[in-house]
Amino acid sequence: MISYNLANKILGYALAHGGDYAEIFEEATERSRIGLLGSQTPSVLAGQEKGIGIRVLNGTKSRYLYTSAQEETTLFRMLKEALSDFGTGSPDGRAPLPLQPHVFSVGGARNAGLLEKLSLLRACAQAGMQAGPNMDFMQASCVETRQIVRILNTEGCHVQDERRKSRLFLKAFAKDGEETATSYVGPGGIGGIEFLESIDYKKAAAQAAQSAMRLLHARPCPTGRMPVILGNGFGGLFFHEACGHSLESSSLASGGSEFSGKRGRQVASEKVTLVDDGTLAGAWGSLQVDDEGIPARRNVLIDHGVLTGCLADRLDGRRLGIEPTGSARRESYRFAPVARMTNTFLLSGPDSPAQMVESVERGLYVQNIQAGSVSPVTGEFNFHTAGTYLIEHGKITCPVHDATLIGTGGGILQKVEMVGNDAEIGQGFCYADSGTVYIGAGQPTVKLSEMTVGGDQV
Repeated sequence: MISYNLANKILGYALAHGGDYAEIFEEATERSRIGLLGSQTPSVLAGQEKGIGIRVLNGTKSRYLYTSAQEETTLFRMLKEALSDFGTGSPDGRAPLPLQPHVFSVGGARNAGLLEKLSLLRACAQAGMQAGPNMDFMQASCVETRQIVRILNTEGCHVQDERRKSRLFLKAFAKDGEETATSYVGPGGIGGIEFLESIDYKKAAAQAAQSAMRLLHARPCPTGRMPVILGNGFGGLFFHEACGHSLESSSLASGGSEFSGKRGRQVASEKVTLVDDGTLAGAWGSLQVDDEGIPARRNVLIDHGVLTGCLADRLDGRRLGIEPTGSARRESYRFAPVARMTNTFLLSGPDSPAQMVESVERGLYVQNIQAGSVSPVTGEFNFHTAGTYLIEHGKITCPVHDATLIGTGGGILQKVEMVGNDAEIGQGFCYADSGTVYIGAGQPTVKLSEMTVGGDQV
């Protein structure tokens, strides 16, 4: 990390050369991944990186530069080039910078050696293989990341934050004759090996295996408009993608979001209350402070169907005339911060999942949402399902091939007919302009009265 005196010089120079705000983001990151694939030799990957990013704002203008170097001559050469046409100002218009950072750390985190992690992964693989006769093989891996960030800015912020994540990836491969099927679970949270030990990882592996075996001999999926029930947990990725990105300030600041100018209006069924909360204890997408040094917080985006908020970083907040919401995020020092979701979820409702299924004459039950695409401007989306089942006469009858769900965020929010009482949050990643970030996505079981399904039934 650079010295306190050098940080002060950089911030002062930025304000003297046209900036009205400047920040320094430093990081040092360690990553490791250990994997097993069937009976193959385990794979081990590890790496580390460190670097610094400097951002200078003047109104709604921005300059961003980054480097892995820490030498004063290199940093000032880059800074002078970046600000050569930015203007002039005064280095005196800034808050005093605390000498010592406010330090956040992950309490109780425990390191584990290679053999201990391999033992855990082998136990997962064995539990999956013992789940049934049609199991072909298991894939299991353990991923750990420890990132130390330090943020200093001209508003007097000086913080250091330890961000530590651990996650299991468990994928089951089932086979019966020529038919094959797969299923996957990926529990993750904040901490070291102690997080993985706190969950029933053998049960998680067995659940993945049982799900894969149920999907064997799946039938073709019907096509057309029909009711769809989305399972709880990471099914919440549906709302993350369908409307969450349209509520980020990068979309709203240009006026191009489908929700631009609709604050205070009814944009969804009154059953919908959508929240983004970066403060949930132990959750995959949680932070102590965001990547601008602002404390993470709970942001209510939609309240009983009424659009009440958005996610804003400092720069796009200026463009929108609103305060930042503790949502600025980036993959690493190579990216400037942008408002991104943290843990985004639908609040629970009064309905039971069983009631939802009983209410459907013919439709789909979708256990999980996989990757897809969305246009924040039009709200148009398409998502791929995973773990898809046919509902007939109020009963889940058989697995079908995975399908594509098609619609618009604004349209589908109006189709939320029932919201369950079984909320859970899953773990995943979000890919956007400021890189790949950890996110939680969750919901209770939700019934959509109808939507367009792209299946493969002829």
